Amino acid sequence: MTDKPVPLTKEGLSKIQQELDFLITVRRPQIAHRIQEAKELTSAQNNAEYDDAKNEQAFVEGRILTLERIIQNAVLIDEEVAHHANRVQLGATVTVINQKGEAEHFTIVGSTEANPSEGRISNESPVGKALLDKGVGDEVQVTVPAGNLRFTITAIS
Repeated sequence: MTDKPVPLTKEGLSKIQQELDFLITVRRPQIAHRIQEAKELTSAQNNAEYDDAKNEQAFVEGRILTLERIIQNAVLIDEEVAHHANRVQLGATVTVINQKGEAEHFTIVGSTEANPSEGRISNESPVGKALLDKGVGDEVQVTVPAGNLRFTITAIS
């Protein structure tokens, strides 16, 4: 089974590597210490602290595996090219006018880095998909759960 490429900005890859380092060097030893303390308190059977620590260990180990897989399959987005392109692509920041006449800004990123509250939308989201490969002056219509949205692209940077 091959894993699909994970598009990431340099900043996004750095954040993921920092989280992975933290989990491996700080959280993993903390949890191991909690498990050891819980074992020493009473028998491991019927010990809520032990069970809680083991559950946390399972979560952290799962997150470590996920982050390692993301890093292994990371494909860096060439933000320099995206900022100078005349078409919307991964890494580009797009300024649009919505149907209310208000300006909105979206940065198109991979799903791993998406954070709509910060204006970072996934290339796999309905709006992200609709904006990709469009140029300044293009009008885009998007069907989302809340209804239909209409945007006019005014700038790509």
